[in-house]
Amino acid sequence: MEQHNFRQLVSGRSTGFKAQILRFFLRGISQVYRIAVALRNLLYSRGWLKIHHVNAIVISVGNITTGGTGKTPLVIWLYKFLQQNKIQCAILTRGYKAAQDPRLKTQDQIDEPAILTENCPQAKVIINPDRVAGANEAVNKFEAKILVMDDGFQHRRLARDLDIVTIDATRPFGYDKLLPAGLLREPVDSLKRADAIVITRSDQGTEEELVDLERKLLSINNNMITARAIHSPICSKTIDNKEISIEELKGKKIFAFCGLGNPDAFLNTIKGLGANPVGAKVYDDHYHYANKDIADICREAMDLKADLILTTQKDFSRLPVEKRKLESGIPFAYLAVELKIISGEDRITQLIKDCLVGKIQVLRR
Repeated sequence: MEQHNFRQLVSGRSTGFKAQILRFFLRGISQVYRIAVALRNLLYSRGWLKIHHVNAIVISVGNITTGGTGKTPLVIWLYKFLQQNKIQCAILTRGYKAAQDPRLKTQDQIDEPAILTENCPQAKVIINPDRVAGANEAVNKFEAKILVMDDGFQHRRLARDLDIVTIDATRPFGYDKLLPAGLLREPVDSLKRADAIVITRSDQGTEEELVDLERKLLSINNNMITARAIHSPICSKTIDNKEISIEELKGKKIFAFCGLGNPDAFLNTIKGLGANPVGAKVYDDHYHYANKDIADICREAMDLKADLILTTQKDFSRLPVEKRKLESGIPFAYLAVELKIISGEDRITQLIKDCLVGKIQVLRR
């Protein structure tokens, strides 16, 4: 089932007898999944499954739902903050169909490692689905003192000093159901393990919705710190790395495409720029673009007389290298964004500093 149809189904927007039967079937599978997740968490909490420690401070950035919640932008923000202290820091990522060397500009080098490498050029990016092995490599080979673990909330084999979780304001709890009946990777009560929550895309929710969300989060764990963040567009960059300012995008007829877990958030961002979105194509998350897809995108953009074809940086990194230079006559670009914490940044930074106090000196011995 295509992800768009799946989202329509689990959100309840798909109607009819067939949709009801499918949702009933998915709820049954979801109960089995719930038991498996609960058992796994219990085994780790009781110490029956081993948690591995490394000689470094580990800060995890994760979420509790599938799809894009802004983990990678927060990892980039966190890395840049830590670099201010001039401490050797490495980023751990499992990657997704990625080459082992994130600096290789190949078709296989896609998704998070590519984004991390481009935005954190000095970072040691360790790609390994085995987080413990990746952490040991970062410590032993690169002498990393701080490890930032991307998408690490569910990876409990590696002990962490700090757990920061991103919650998307536009779809915070994945339709309130566990996979596959909803988008929750584990029950909401699992947030009791979190030290801090960063509510991303908070500009796409009302103040009433945000206050209600914060109230729910604190009812789960009243000791956690909450902050609000936005995905702030910086500019768009064309295939030849030419920058188009945000001001220049206003009024432009834009044809957008993306393959994300939450495509509506990207499309809403474009609307918020004051641009004129004339059309869009949405693909599955982590979609592997083929030549035919690029041809379809160019044809639709030309038919709609678009001024610009715009995608995300993550989608741009997935395109076949030889197809990044398109001959449609329409400029092709990606929207560069950065995470900005607009509320609670002082609390988040203090939490990180408290985590580091007294530990870095010990690790340097």
